[in-house]
Amino acid sequence: MPNAWLSTHLRAIRPRVLAALNRFFGDIDLAEDAFQDASLKALRSWSPDRLPADPVAWLIVAGRNAGIDAIRKRRRETLTAPDALEPPFDGPWPEDVLSESLDRSVYRDDILRLLFTCCHPVLRREQQITLALKVVAGLSVEEIARAFLVQPKTMEQRITRAKKKLSAARLAYEEPDAPARAERLSAVANAVYLVFNEGYSASQGPDLIRETLCEEAIRLARLLVRLFPEEPELRGLLALCLIQHSRRLARLSSEGAAITLEHQDRTLWDRTLIAEGNILLEAALRRARPGPLQIEAAIAATHTQAECYGDTDWAEIDRLYRALEHIRPTPVVALNRAVVLARLKGSVYALERLDTLAAPLDRYAGYHAVRASLLLDLGRAAQAKEAYDRALALAGTEVERRHIRERMTSIATT
Repeated sequence: MPNAWLSTHLRAIRPRVLAALNRFFGDIDLAEDAFQDASLKALRSWSPDRLPADPVAWLIVAGRNAGIDAIRKRRRETLTAPDALEPPFDGPWPEDVLSESLDRSVYRDDILRLLFTCCHPVLRREQQITLALKVVAGLSVEEIARAFLVQPKTMEQRITRAKKKLSAARLAYEEPDAPARAERLSAVANAVYLVFNEGYSASQGPDLIRETLCEEAIRLARLLVRLFPEEPELRGLLALCLIQHSRRLARLSSEGAAITLEHQDRTLWDRTLIAEGNILLEAALRRARPGPLQIEAAIAATHTQAECYGDTDWAEIDRLYRALEHIRPTPVVALNRAVVLARLKGSVYALERLDTLAAPLDRYAGYHAVRASLLLDLGRAAQAKEAYDRALALAGTEVERRHIRERMTSIATT
């Protein structure tokens, strides 16, 4: 695919560039448009053997100039007064000058500033997280819609309304003070975890794992822990990301096929990340304020304590999922618990629980794949194939589709 390498590169550095442009212009829509213009310019100018010394600074300069041009054009078209919406510097600003003046740590932390802006209390909780995923993580509307199990058109309307609400509030795009940060902390933590989750198990595209998103989420989680060392849920967030990320090398075969937890080579798990995650989790739990991210981290940690899949402490994992259901009673949590209960009480019992989730999870490929597996365990091959067909139609990545096709093949050979 032409320019695939560049698309991957631009996607990886997008958060830093967009965050810097948003701080400069104080307008999310303008920053996004400016980044798109800069990306098009990069598409024409860059090649694998012809990259700028500092691609992030290059894109900030190009985006900044594109944004200034857009402001001037808007002013000419609307006959706005000369002093309206004037950027603080009227360039052009040569790339080498900006490259020398930018402190990498500063414009990297712009991402966190932008996250807190997206999670402003003027927005509803759902709007905060969806806007953070769109603006900061750069997820497509389709990817976010899949994460929230809604239609893309519905999600696009939600994002548009959120942006308009922020714009109407005329907020200052500055890093919030300590009380304001604390007020938005839960939404920010959830947004960071959803960014990690999209990297851990991509909802669309050719790859199952997008390591750049995982690593950026881990970096932001570390920064949050440093900013708020007394918040146990943030330690839980970082622990969860680290423990999940520790399995990345075992989750794909050399041919790129997905390997389920049951069949993973546990010697490939990164024990350094697991150890760090467990230390963070223990420190968080000692605060005696368990939250959903701490509980999810505890579930992930329990899996790492088993030498093989057969040694998994399913009773402990069910206890943790029961607690998670109490704190965060979502259909996906109920689905995950049903998978655990299949191990403890059998496929018939688990399938009965799944039937109650049919309506909210009808557009979720994972639901139909789990249901197909349980039906297959019970010898109901025809119904299992129907469920796999539905899962295949909803799967967002080629890796996921390949895994489902392999499972469907096993039906034909039995």
